[in-house]
Amino acid sequence: MDVVLRASTPDDLEWLVELRAVVLRDDLTRLGVFDETRVRQRLRDAFEPRLTRIVVVDGHDAGSVTVRVEGDTRWLEHFYLAPDVQGRGVGSSVLRAVLDEPHAGPTRLNVLTGSPARRLYERHGFAPDSDDGVDVFMTLRGAGRAASGAR
Repeated sequence: MDVVLRASTPDDLEWLVELRAVVLRDDLTRLGVFDETRVRQRLRDAFEPRLTRIVVVDGHDAGSVTVRVEGDTRWLEHFYLAPDVQGRGVGSSVLRAVLDEPHAGPTRLNVLTGSPARRLYERHGFAPDSDDGVDVFMTLRGAGRAASGAR
């Protein structure tokens, strides 16, 4: 399986909005906060093509990841993978590629409470900081960097 990241363009927005709705539907519904309009509008409001990369699997666009730096913190956001590529090592491949990029400060992200994606992040050295019942905020711990390089 060939996994590469490409730069996003403004033309990627609408399919990413739909991908986000599909990927988050079950978790947001389970948490009692799914809203058909809001799930799409939040990405429309936050989309920054220059910070977003498209995950391409075997030549087909299959997801996205946004990397944003705020102060000394690198934030991983809008990391979505199409259901047909989940559970096949694509998430680990993308996460390793992003974490291998130089950054001196902490790396943080949030994942929905109860989401299976949390296990991916924990395998790569992220540990929870807080949980508000909907979002779990996690930070990459120093010792976790070695784990992210394990293949």
